[in-house]
Amino acid sequence: MKQLELPISGMHCASCAARLEKALNVLSGVSANVNFANEKASVTLDDNTKTAEIVAAIEKTGFGVVAQTLELAIGGMHCASCATRIETILNKLPGVEASVNLANERARIRWQPGRADELTILHAVEQAGFTASRAENRSQDAEKARKAALWQAERRRFLIALVLTLPLVGQMLFMFFAHDEHGMSNELPRLLQLCLATPVQFWIGARFYSGAWKSLKGGGANMDVLVALGTTAAWALSAYVTLFGDLRQHVYFEGAAAVITLVLLGKLLETRAKARTSEALESLVRLQPRTARIERNGGLLEIPVETLIPGDIFIIRPGEAVPVDGEVIDGHSAVDEALLTGESMPVNKTAGTTVYAATHNGEGMLRCRATGVGETTLLAGIIRLVAEAQGSKAPVQRLVDRIAAVFVPTVCAIALFTFAGWLLAGSDFANALINAVAVLVIACPCALGLATPTAIMVGTGQGAKAGILIRNAEALERAEKLDILALDKTGTLTLGAPQVTDILPLSEIDTARLSALAAALERGSEHPLARAILALPAAQNTASANIENFQAYAGCGVEARIDGQLLRLGTPAWAFGALNTTTRSPEMTRLQDAGKTVVALADWSNPEHVQPLGVFAIADPLKTGASAALKRLSARGVRLIMLTGDNPRTAAAIAAASGVDEFQAGVLPADKAAAITRLKAAGGVVGMAGDGVNDAPALAAADISFAMGKGSDAAIKTADITLMRNDLNALADALDLSRATLSKIRQNLFFAFIYNIIGIPLAAFGFLNPVVAGAAMAMSSVSVVGNSLRLKHWKAQK
Repeated sequence: MKQLELPISGMHCASCAARLEKALNVLSGVSANVNFANEKASVTLDDNTKTAEIVAAIEKTGFGVVAQTLELAIGGMHCASCATRIETILNKLPGVEASVNLANERARIRWQPGRADELTILHAVEQAGFTASRAENRSQDAEKARKAALWQAERRRFLIALVLTLPLVGQMLFMFFAHDEHGMSNELPRLLQLCLATPVQFWIGARFYSGAWKSLKGGGANMDVLVALGTTAAWALSAYVTLFGDLRQHVYFEGAAAVITLVLLGKLLETRAKARTSEALESLVRLQPRTARIERNGGLLEIPVETLIPGDIFIIRPGEAVPVDGEVIDGHSAVDEALLTGESMPVNKTAGTTVYAATHNGEGMLRCRATGVGETTLLAGIIRLVAEAQGSKAPVQRLVDRIAAVFVPTVCAIALFTFAGWLLAGSDFANALINAVAVLVIACPCALGLATPTAIMVGTGQGAKAGILIRNAEALERAEKLDILALDKTGTLTLGAPQVTDILPLSEIDTARLSALAAALERGSEHPLARAILALPAAQNTASANIENFQAYAGCGVEARIDGQLLRLGTPAWAFGALNTTTRSPEMTRLQDAGKTVVALADWSNPEHVQPLGVFAIADPLKTGASAALKRLSARGVRLIMLTGDNPRTAAAIAAASGVDEFQAGVLPADKAAAITRLKAAGGVVGMAGDGVNDAPALAAADISFAMGKGSDAAIKTADITLMRNDLNALADALDLSRATLSKIRQNLFFAFIYNIIGIPLAAFGFLNPVVAGAAMAMSSVSVVGNSLRLKHWKAQK
């Protein structure tokens, strides 16, 4: 299967999106999802389906695929013939228009997605015997420039329409005052009104006729059909009365012109508001610096960041942004990762730690090796994930799509019945027609189409700013309905790194010497408990220890002779041997009852007189703020269950400290998925929070999964929602965000439905004139998008 992401032009309302999606999905081997808010079609097709068929179907339906631009740096050109040959080869490719400049060795290419792609273009240049590479990644800037130019053109058309319409609307103010001797109101001459209204109708309003024709030709109907029908009827009646009819009959030039002008105003405001819904994604794109300083031939060289390759050594000076993902080789500094992960506090970076593109260095200097560049950086993965989420559809949108598909034909039918009804009731032709026109212009499928996607775009964007990466709209909706949350212990509730919490000497030996001997025995071990002992400060002083006869005993511990002293380190029963029962102190019992692992050290130089030296208590500490975060979740009615492979005593201690009421101990990673399945069988929406790697089966089995990662690529690919902040408060924030977003969606849908439910009957029964109806229709979409933008005020709790 292949994936296509096609930017679509010509969509004016939700009916357009629904009609295009239907037209694509009838093609064999094609599955399409059309998003009206971001004006894109996501298409999945099998290898037997040609992309040209997809583009042809889009154009046949009355829409277009927005052309993309690409600027290539060409190598190997020597004369004008070279440039001409490249230009000829590129222009023979379907959907490609190219212009090659020999002087600056650049090729400016305009190509249509679906008919051509960047790889095909690059391959064609290379097949001709030249080299080609991207001159600069300007796709985001180019798209913004295109939209800005389009907005300026629409703004000019609106201003022209406004200038022509104001005299027509202004005369209405005088219609309530004195009349002349023939009983006519003080209005502009009819021919002047005709001259003012006609350019608005057929020049400024040409886009509505064009859109309506394409829509009807494609077998559907959209908002352009409603506007074109309504305003044309009002203009035609007025023109007939002016040229051939009774001059005492009222004309509606101001109504037709005002409706078009107000619709244009609404579209302008809607476009501006829609642009703000994608600001979060654009801000992520702008984070990465343009250049990087790399070590080359004994010096520093500043190069474009896109030319970096894995293995390059780069330098980050104080206050600079990190250009790509990398591993610190030398230096020490604190890096602000808030813009990427939502983590408020700077993170210390030393040799061996990882830095991420677009984060900001503090006061130290870091020397790093590039590990992730271009599309493989964490930032690029986040941008892709956010873009995919913003283009996805929530399940609640399916109902809206079904309604939008029949909305315009239904409104046309209501308008026809309105016209016939008024005539049968004895009304004159003009009044019946104007009431039907009001029905046509007040109906607005745009508000329905924008209600869900705009809220999702803003919500997922705000989540990305807070380090909450949402895979798709469906995950967002399911999170809002969460009933049960299963939590992994290690790495989710706890830090995932065991630490020595207590050192208890049992002889005259001091704590430092006790720690040094234990660290010497564990030197070279990768066991988690060994790493905890090796992390003690005294472990730094063990390099000179003379270790002989080292031996490990599975399930018990290790034994070795250090400076002539035979030592054992391991379980108390094994290390103390027969003395185990007599060496148990109340303090040791307290440590074990608290769920801590006790490791004992003893001197076995004389097996007949074993000397206990001391014990170490090791535990995986609870994360800071974990208890408060779980209280937030419980307060939202979420049932919390901890799943852990630890023994019941340790599990009980962690559950008591964190505030989890239920736990299942002794559950291996492979068995967690079965535990999730049993919880789902009991009913309700079940979620799973884990580290995104060893909990993958359980995450996949859950209705909604949360990866408590530090931004690992594996976590992003595994879970429905990835929490870049390795903090349980981020999980509570994710639920808050989902509820806030779904609340906005419901509000938007309510406003959109209630607007049409109330407005259409009012217009049908003659309580709204076309001008008021047009103004209401123009503002409906703006109000829905504006309501979605209120999500920008949502903030995660720190």
